[in-house]
Amino acid sequence: MEFKKDNTFFTGRLKSVTYAVKGAIKLITTEHSVMVQFTTAVILTIAGFYFGITATEWLFQTLAIGLVLSIEGLNTAVEKIADFIHPDYHERIGFIKDIAAGSVFFAAVTAIIIGLIIYLPLFL
Repeated sequence: MEFKKDNTFFTGRLKSVTYAVKGAIKLITTEHSVMVQFTTAVILTIAGFYFGITATEWLFQTLAIGLVLSIEGLNTAVEKIADFIHPDYHERIGFIKDIAAGSVFFAAVTAIIIGLIIYLPLFL
C-alpha cells in the first residue's frame, strides 16, 4: 500500500495528528506497561485536583507523566522493531532492548521522585 504525501499545511497536519492519536490509543490498549502507567497518570491527575496542587506542581506532574508515557512509547517501538528484525533471541538485540528499557527506568524514577516531592508533604 502506497501513501500519498499530503503537502497542504492544514490537512497534512490533521493527518499527522490522526496517526499520532491512533498510535497513542494502540499503546494504551495493547501494551500492559503503558496501561499501568496511563492508569497511574489518571489517578495522579485526580489526586492533583483532590489535593489542589499548585500550578508549578501541575507543570512538574504533567511533565513527568508525559515523559514516562513518551519514553515507554519509544521503548515499545524499539522492541517491536527489534522483534521484527530478529524474532529469535539474539545477544545484541537483547542489549538494545535492555538499553531502551533502561531509559524507561530513568524516566519512571524521575517521575516517582517528582510525585514524592509533590504528594509526600500532603500525607505527613
